[in-house]
Amino acid sequence: MFRLEGELAREYLSECRAGLASIETDLLILENDGAQIDEQLVARVFRALHSIKGGAGVFNLVKLGELAHGTEDVLALIRSRELVPTPELVGVLLLATDQLLEMIREPATSNEADLSVAMAALSGLLKSDAVSTGEQRQSARKRVPPVRPLRILLVEDDFISRLVLQSFLTPYGQCHIAVNGVEAVEAFRATLERGESYDLICMDIMMPEMDGREAVRHIRATEEAHGVLSTRGVKIIMTTAVGDIQEVIRCFRELCDAYLIKPIDLSELLSHMLSLGLVQ
Repeated sequence: MFRLEGELAREYLSECRAGLASIETDLLILENDGAQIDEQLVARVFRALHSIKGGAGVFNLVKLGELAHGTEDVLALIRSRELVPTPELVGVLLLATDQLLEMIREPATSNEADLSVAMAALSGLLKSDAVSTGEQRQSARKRVPPVRPLRILLVEDDFISRLVLQSFLTPYGQCHIAVNGVEAVEAFRATLERGESYDLICMDIMMPEMDGREAVRHIRATEEAHGVLSTRGVKIIMTTAVGDIQEVIRCFRELCDAYLIKPIDLSELLSHMLSLGLVQ
């Protein structure tokens, strides 16, 4: 974890404040639109929340990340049209956004915040009648771990790092290799067009031809073009040197799911795979 001080932390907190102000404006527009959902607006709010959640993990802002995650889950159901943004629902999202903003203003004490009211309200939305029956209930659950071996794409231009990852991950499934972002995007698109998909991508950030951040942006855009939202798409773990942590935070805006600092701690990689529902 990184200390909650210095230029990196100040930049993250400043972006969170600006993002939350924008979220409140967008939520009010969403409420007025009702069932006529502006997909770009909802996607914008979702990305902002995902970025807040990801950065919270970098700085050990546990409760900030928990509340952002709960709010993001509700937005995911709006994006998939399993929830309609009624005034009551938007009111809950605004309540959560207000508390997120309070925590950002006092980040040093945010882990002591009482989230019970906001989390209970969010949980109530996730358990509402809109997602409580049949196919909708199944789709609202956490992604079910594959019963087959995982399909894994390793995107890494360094041979040693690639070898370490491949040796560790091969027992979990089939590993494909890409040495830059261009190859990664092409491999992902070809797999998706065959009616398949990768379960996990380990993506280096600093690579020639196309860096990891841009590759993630293309991969998520490809998924959306095929009707797959990021919450139900491939899980992407960024790998990077400690000096590139600012890029990691930026990668959360592109909807990556987690990150690892090199040299890679394989126990931490397994922990991420467990939390992402890839293994049991």
